[in-house]
Amino acid sequence: MNIHLQDLKELASERLLPWLILLLLAGGAYFLAKRILVRLAHDFSQRSRNQIDDLLARHGVFDALAYLLPLVIIHYASAFMPAGAILLQRLVSVSLVALVALLADRLLSVGLDLYERHPISRKRPLKGYVQVAKILIYAAALIVGLCQLLEKSPWGLLSGLGALSAVLLLVFRHTLLSFVASFQVISQDLFRLGDWIEMPQHGADGEVVDMTLHTVKIQNWDKTIVCIPTYRFLEESFKNWRGMKMAGGRRIKRAILVDQETICFCDQEMLQRFRRIHLIGPYVEQKMREIEEYNQSQGIDTSASPLNGRRMTNLGTFRIYIEEYLRHHPRIRQDMTLMVRQLAPTPQGLPLEIYCFAAETRWIPYEKIQADIFDHILAAAPEFGLSVFQIPTGKDLKGALVALETAQKSES
Repeated sequence: MNIHLQDLKELASERLLPWLILLLLAGGAYFLAKRILVRLAHDFSQRSRNQIDDLLARHGVFDALAYLLPLVIIHYASAFMPAGAILLQRLVSVSLVALVALLADRLLSVGLDLYERHPISRKRPLKGYVQVAKILIYAAALIVGLCQLLEKSPWGLLSGLGALSAVLLLVFRHTLLSFVASFQVISQDLFRLGDWIEMPQHGADGEVVDMTLHTVKIQNWDKTIVCIPTYRFLEESFKNWRGMKMAGGRRIKRAILVDQETICFCDQEMLQRFRRIHLIGPYVEQKMREIEEYNQSQGIDTSASPLNGRRMTNLGTFRIYIEEYLRHHPRIRQDMTLMVRQLAPTPQGLPLEIYCFAAETRWIPYEKIQADIFDHILAAAPEFGLSVFQIPTGKDLKGALVALETAQKSES
């Protein structure tokens, strides 16, 4: 019994010893390549002015090359191990296929990083296509690796996969939809990196910061991130504000509510006051002459009733004043639509809407322009005898009660 155990130990040591030596050699080679060669490559890339070697180091190309040295040692060492030579050769072949796929993956990342440093990448992003290429590379590597390991023809394996095409289409449905959507988005230039996208059904209202094969990442103005599947942009509607930026004008569309009880015909005192306003002085004089000539030609006695003939109103004059104010404003686009119009009366008052375009598309400057315009309009309304409507507050009600109590005391 002791003799048989001794024989087994000797047999095991004779067979396992070469494998242990090979494992130590391969591990030592990888350790040396990783700690010495790769570190030297990283140090060289940091000292050089070339950007490409920096990207190679950042994306781990040098780290992947470190696997090549142990594979070479295993390949040549297999000649000294007849019992396991075939197995080692197969493993080396499969490992080389995996290494080539890994290197291709990382080199594509380097190329994409270089491409994204050019301005054209914001107009024609290629990240989705690179991801598709990586999927195809790994799929091809998997097929070739299995064929190497099983010693089968790739065509036989592919013919077997053909029978599973329906299952594959179901599994990769979103990938295929996203690929088609990415192609449509880029080819039709639906949106780009940096565009302001609004998609309320997904809670998106912000800037496109990333476009991949499967998702589009949007950073909202409140700094939250929304990820939307790419194919959703072909199935659902969205708003792109790029046209506003390209036009160079951002729309102002806001109304003030005029108290309808303050609308009246202009008397002589009001007309004389309006004639002294710089922006509408010529208009008032021309309008007064026009109305007077019309009333005289028609033989209308305007003194008999305020309703006889044509008359100017404070609201119409105020509307012309706002138009002239906007036409003389240096930060309003004069080549775009500019108008001041009345909307349908409401229980809260008569809406007087300002519709124009600011010569600024950035958010903060645009809001400042809009605020300055309405500051002036609200302050100018009383000069025309108009009041802007607002719902009575507690202070208003308190003042009315005090006035009522004072009136009652005076009567008593």
